[in-house]
Amino acid sequence: MQDQRPKSILREFLDGEAAGGIILMVAAALALIVANSPLAATYFAVLHAYLGPLSVSHWINDGLMAVFFLLVGLEIKREVLDGQLSTWPRRVLPGIAAAGGMLVPALVYVAINRDNQAALSGWAIPTATDIAFALGVLSLLGSRVPASLKVFLTALAIIDDLGAVIIIALFYTSGLSLAYLAAAFAVIAVLVVLNRLRVMNLIPYLVLGVVLWVLVLKSGVHATLAGVALALTIPLERSPGIGHDAEHSPLHRLEHGLHKLVPFIVIPIFGFANAGVSLGGLSAAALVEPLTLGVAAGLVLGKLVGVFGSSAIAIRLGLADLPVNAGWLHMLGISLLCGIGFTMSLFIGLLAFASDVTLQDAVKVGILAGSLIAALLGAAILLMAPAGGEAEEDLG
Repeated sequence: MQDQRPKSILREFLDGEAAGGIILMVAAALALIVANSPLAATYFAVLHAYLGPLSVSHWINDGLMAVFFLLVGLEIKREVLDGQLSTWPRRVLPGIAAAGGMLVPALVYVAINRDNQAALSGWAIPTATDIAFALGVLSLLGSRVPASLKVFLTALAIIDDLGAVIIIALFYTSGLSLAYLAAAFAVIAVLVVLNRLRVMNLIPYLVLGVVLWVLVLKSGVHATLAGVALALTIPLERSPGIGHDAEHSPLHRLEHGLHKLVPFIVIPIFGFANAGVSLGGLSAAALVEPLTLGVAAGLVLGKLVGVFGSSAIAIRLGLADLPVNAGWLHMLGISLLCGIGFTMSLFIGLLAFASDVTLQDAVKVGILAGSLIAALLGAAILLMAPAGGEAEEDLG
């Protein structure tokens, strides 16, 4: 008999879509508070302390984040093969919007930093969207936002994550060790064989996944990409229809197992470890430094123009339709929410300026400022938009 007892307030919160984003916001706020308090020295000392071969910071950014990328890879595979991105008509609008939402922010960043050679390697920082943060803000707005917009934003963010993974692999990899890389490909080959043999036990995949992570870490390719590679080899049973048993396939089981771990533990720890930046001596002039301004403007202006502009062009050309019950004001608000680039933007910023803490701090300020502005503006516009079926359907 199903348990009919009412859920506790805590349980309801943890089961809600907004929970992961809210916890991430709290973690980021705590990091800023601690980094600007008497505990700052302890905070930074702990992050730089070594546990075995890696510092605490590296264990978080290379180890824990590999679990995040594993979940990202699982979501990408499921959505493409058996979800919101499984057919071309479903892929068109979020695909075009994601492409515009990556290209334009990068161009905005490069335009602002064209005379700052040291900063140009950070061009990819404002291209990413933080799905947990964005969905958290969207969910807090409740029923005013059509459900189709959540589907659109999720699909866009999945494609955005795929783009970020490709960018990291192509542009933020250096000092390759061919021997370790060859060994990593050999492990991937074994994982593919297990998939083809339809081995449904997750244990062999996870054990080989740990071996793959070590090899990728030593190869010079960023270790988190091992999580994506592992995810793509996990078997997925395609859904034959309503009432299917596909949720029992290895991919669904692993994704379900990570569903609470990543948003409630992995990402908050990453946010707390990386959002801490000392604001002492921060002036208005520092906020308009090319690097900081490029990141913030890329997230707010770049995402707005890129996502909204490319979506409008696609819809006007008849390549796609507006999401159901959504109007242009809704699309404007969603485009701004895409400028919340917290997690992936921080991650790319750490890769782009791995050896320069000063530039990392400038990036963090830009990400925090840009993400906050994008969240507030996006939420304000969505609150002004017509509810549900009242949305307007025409441009102009």
